[in-house]
Amino acid sequence: MDAGLFSAIGAAVVWGVYIFVLKRSFSGYPPAGLTVLINASAIAWFLPVTLATNDLAAGGIEGFVRGVTGADPAAVAVVAGTAAATAAAFVLFLRAIDEGDVSYVTPINKVVPMFVLPLEVLLLGEVLAPIQVAGVVVATAAVYVANYEPGDLLAPLVGAVHSRPAQLALVSAACYAVSDLGKRVALQEFAIPGTLWVPLLLAGVTLVLLPGAVRNPPSVTRRDAPKFLAAGALVALGEHLTTVAFAALPASIASPVINTQAIVAVVLGGVILGERYFRVRLVAALLAVIGVGMIAL
Repeated sequence: MDAGLFSAIGAAVVWGVYIFVLKRSFSGYPPAGLTVLINASAIAWFLPVTLATNDLAAGGIEGFVRGVTGADPAAVAVVAGTAAATAAAFVLFLRAIDEGDVSYVTPINKVVPMFVLPLEVLLLGEVLAPIQVAGVVVATAAVYVANYEPGDLLAPLVGAVHSRPAQLALVSAACYAVSDLGKRVALQEFAIPGTLWVPLLLAGVTLVLLPGAVRNPPSVTRRDAPKFLAAGALVALGEHLTTVAFAALPASIASPVINTQAIVAVVLGGVILGERYFRVRLVAALLAVIGVGMIAL
C-alpha cells in the first residue's frame, strides 16, 4: 500500500478516536477554549520534533523565525489562509449545531470531499482515474451515512435550500475543503517541511480562535491536565499523519480517506457506549472500506 494512503488511513483512525474522546471526556467545555488548550498541548508535544528536524534548534528563536519568514510570501499566504479556513469551518459548524439539530447538520458537514474533488481538478489540474473518482463518491457517501439518522435520507441536503443551519453546515464543509486544498498546495507545491507545517497550522488555528476562548474561558483544574495532555498527543499524531498524507497524495484522495474518521467515531460509540442505529453505522463502515479500496486501485 502507498505510504501516503497508509498515513491517511492511520489519520482517520486517530481522528476518529479523538472525536470519540472529545464526546466522552470533554463535553462540558466551551468549544473555542477547548480547542485552544488542546492545540497548545499538541504544539508542546510536537515542537521538539520540529526543532530537531528543521535545523532550528541551534538557531533558537532566530532560527525558527528565519525558517518561517524565509519562505515564499505566497507560501506564507497559503499557511495563513489554510489556518483561517480551518478555524472558519469550525466556527461555522458550531453555529450550525447551535441553530439546528446535530443529527440534521452533521451529515451535511461531512461532504467535504465532494467540494475538494472539483476544486482540485479545476484549480490544480489534478487527474484521477475513473475508479478513483468513484471511490471518492463511495467514501463520501459512507461518511454521510455514518452521520445519518433514519428518516428521509436526502432530507438534510434538500433542506439546505431553505434551512439556515443546513446552509451554515454546507459553507463549513466548503471551508474545510479549502483547508484541505491549502494543505496539499503548502506541502506539495511549496514543499513546506511537514514537521514545520504541523505546529504552524495548529498555532494559526489557535490564534484565530483565541479571542473566543478569552471571552468564554474553560474552567480547568489541575486534575484535568492528564486528559488535556492525552488529547494533545492524539492531535499531534493525527496532524502528523494527515500532513504525511497530504504531502504524498492528491487532496481529492487524501480528504475522503481521512474524513472516514467519522465512521471510526460512530462505530466506537456503538460498540462502547451502545449508541443508536449501530447497524446503519456498520453499513457506513463497509461502504468506507469499499471506497478506500477503490481509491487504492
